[in-house]
Amino acid sequence: MSTRISLLVASAVLALATTAAFAAPQSTPSSTTGHSTKLGQCSHANAGKTGADYKSAVAACMKGDTGAAAPAASDAKKTQQQKMADCSHANAGKKGADYKAAMSSCLKGS
Repeated sequence: MSTRISLLVASAVLALATTAAFAAPQSTPSSTTGHSTKLGQCSHANAGKTGADYKSAVAACMKGDTGAAAPAASDAKKTQQQKMADCSHANAGKKGADYKAAMSSCLKGS
């Protein structure tokens, strides 16, 4: 009888050791999930940017940098694009030299 009890105890210890050994690696995917969540948030925050501006903004967000130099440069570019779009809509009926002159004065005045 004591042999059966010893085998039963040894099996229980082996089962517990196996469970504990395989439980530890399951904690690493949660850190990956946290990384994915942060990447998603950074991607959503920089949704209007494209190309190199987008990549650098997401990289800075992932690092936790909140530097104003990179966003200021992309905002200046975006502002110029917005000016072009606004002036183009304002001068939609004009053609040729009239359009060019109106666009030039609109962009200088904006």
